Amino acid sequence: MVPEKMRAAIVEKPGEIKIRDVPVPQISPEEVLVKVKFCGICGTDYSIYTGKYSKEFLPLIPGHEFSGEIVQVGERVKNLKIGQRVTADINLSCGHCFYCTRGQSLICPEFRQLGIHMDGAFAEYLKVPAKQIHILPDEVGFEAGAFIEPISCAIHAAKAMEVSFGSSVAVIGDGTLGILHTQIAKLRAAAPVILIGKHKERLEAARKMGVDYLIDISKEDVVRMVKELTEGRGADFVIEAVGTVSTYETALKIVRPGGRIAAFGITNQEDEMKLRPYDFVLGERSLVGSCAGVGNDWSDAIALLRFGRINPQPLFSLKVPLEELEEALLEGKENRRLLKIFVSPELTEKEVIN
Repeated sequence: MVPEKMRAAIVEKPGEIKIRDVPVPQISPEEVLVKVKFCGICGTDYSIYTGKYSKEFLPLIPGHEFSGEIVQVGERVKNLKIGQRVTADINLSCGHCFYCTRGQSLICPEFRQLGIHMDGAFAEYLKVPAKQIHILPDEVGFEAGAFIEPISCAIHAAKAMEVSFGSSVAVIGDGTLGILHTQIAKLRAAAPVILIGKHKERLEAARKMGVDYLIDISKEDVVRMVKELTEGRGADFVIEAVGTVSTYETALKIVRPGGRIAAFGITNQEDEMKLRPYDFVLGERSLVGSCAGVGNDWSDAIALLRFGRINPQPLFSLKVPLEELEEALLEGKENRRLLKIFVSPELTEKEVIN
């Protein structure tokens, strides 16, 4: 039986999270209510916490990388039932505007995301439009189910770049998503796959996951190293997964003539950078943006997990109770040994995964 109240972590203002008892969301006829099992901490959650991103939507229950179990079903929902293990595509759009009708729903004027622009999954319960729900296969546990959203994002970027067999891919950024981009590149049969970062423990984790070459940006000449590894040309494809002007400038320097850059890392809104149109015109380089996984990216991510094409377990670091969300957000920024941290309303104490 669903209670009337639930525990939820609310970012009330920048730098302040409170655990409060709030009403359980009331679902519409087209929605389902999900009891949250796990919700992963994302860099976006930290940006919401600090006020860098989505400040105008505070107070807010953040959290968008989640898995759980359906406990209520709206009266017009016919294809779902109580007890099913699920996750959900967090990206909501109008479905009928210029962009939506052309398969570009991520730039719909009414675009919004669960846990970013509206209440999310750092709570015991979450309401979700039924059409956004994805059922978890038996082979995919709740932890992996809460990692489908990041996998879908990496898949979307690889599709946007059109990574081809035998092409060289350089990823800038050794966080969870940076390493995940290298794994998707390997699945696209890219060779070599190069990871550029500055944290020893994270680079070592990437080595264990089969990345071909690692470059420590704090110690090595990145441009020279990438060119040495690509027969002097530069990388065919470069993914920027940090979100700073300096790393975007590095991406421009290491992509080969005719190559493509995926802009993935989110900078501050006011950040600007200089580039030379000359290099793009005569070098026939291109740049494509990629901000989230949507639509088929989610079912593709689930298939990769179900059939073991990707094993995210080495990226999982900690599980913490809901009450420790704020502490975990800060620890994740300070302790660079940590990669993915999961929050669970059902836990009572911290558990180390790897």
